[in-house]
Amino acid sequence: MTDSSDAIPPGGRTTEEGAFTPFPSSGTDRARQDSKPKTAQTLSPTYRLAYDDADFLASEPMRGVRLQLELMKPEMALREAGILSTVVLFGGARIPEPGQAAWAARNPGQAERLQANSRYYEEARRFAQFASRHSATSSGGKEFVIVTGGGPGVMEAGNRGASDVGAPSIALNITLPHEQAPNPYVTPDLCFNFHYFAVRKMHFLLRAKAMAIFPGGFGTLDELFEALTLIQTGRMARIPVVLFGTEFWRRLIDFDFLAQEGTIAPDDLELLHFADTAEEGWATIQAFYGF
Repeated sequence: MTDSSDAIPPGGRTTEEGAFTPFPSSGTDRARQDSKPKTAQTLSPTYRLAYDDADFLASEPMRGVRLQLELMKPEMALREAGILSTVVLFGGARIPEPGQAAWAARNPGQAERLQANSRYYEEARRFAQFASRHSATSSGGKEFVIVTGGGPGVMEAGNRGASDVGAPSIALNITLPHEQAPNPYVTPDLCFNFHYFAVRKMHFLLRAKAMAIFPGGFGTLDELFEALTLIQTGRMARIPVVLFGTEFWRRLIDFDFLAQEGTIAPDDLELLHFADTAEEGWATIQAFYGF
């Protein structure tokens, strides 16, 4: 994915894609820039190569370019890795592994509830094992690859389940003031970092063949409803959307009420599947795709 910084040979050079070009690479010119004498002119910010000027790229007028870069960098890496499709696994960052303290609890009541919900960590881990075993045996780890937000909690459980069976997994992390350092179970070469939530959410769905949604907070709900909206409006192909924790979701959102009030069509309820165990969730995906 990086340009060669070697000097351009006589008669031209070969690009990474194997094509001939008579022009030097951007890496070559960057190296030439670095080797120039240090003068008032060459040290001026205006003299920097535009693509090698971090301050320029981070400026307000360059937002459109940054959006494009965040779209392209993961896309190029995933293509290079041969990733063809994914299973998106969402869920709360605050839900701990069974037996571990709830790191984000603000009071004893919250800690008790989060620790009770730690069963979802284990179910997410087991579900990811099912998906990853299928991925390995059916496509050599190219189809149905687990992708999470890369953080702690349920996200960690998803990447961990893939790691348990020696399978790759993807993380789409985002820069936040807290809690979003990548968990250690992500495949390092498939671990990405984002500035823009919008581009990150696009990447979650670009290769998605299924979604496994575990209990979570605002972020989980945001990601769930964006996908449902795209499917409902025909902007995205229908894929299985599995909500883990029937009691949690039924208490949180009265989907039937929306249909009764006419704000969604009765058929829209068929976009959702409910499961309480990893086996049930994976069986729903198997039935949808017929394998």
